[in-house]
Amino acid sequence: MTDTDQNTFALPVRVYFEDTDLAGVVYYANYLKFMERARTEWLRARGFEQDALIRELGIVFAVRSVQVDYLRPARFNELLEVRASVKQWGRASVTFVQAVLRYDEGREEILARGEIKVACLDSTSFRPKTIPDALLGVLQDVA
Repeated sequence: MTDTDQNTFALPVRVYFEDTDLAGVVYYANYLKFMERARTEWLRARGFEQDALIRELGIVFAVRSVQVDYLRPARFNELLEVRASVKQWGRASVTFVQAVLRYDEGREEILARGEIKVACLDSTSFRPKTIPDALLGVLQDVA
């Protein structure tokens, strides 16, 4: 897990048998799981644990929209890199650009790329809630 720059976070992900379909390639929905993990780790690397956000600030982040392009298949046992970076943010939402990559003979291959918008919600009512100032400060620094 590394920050490749102030905004981009990279998470290594190994493809397990459970991630693949009958053709032996990563099932399309699992790319979304990989991307979710990278967004969670992006937050964690900046000092924000999602369970603490719920407990202490009463907020959760929920996916509002997803647009993904699947470009090449990933296969069992490959080591991938999943990247997450902030594209833009608003008072109650953050849009991430993400990519799932593999390195083949020293060159980077993009397997899937997407744009995911998450909404900040009140953890009880699930209505939109303003992103807390501490997290807004981080977003201002990276976007």
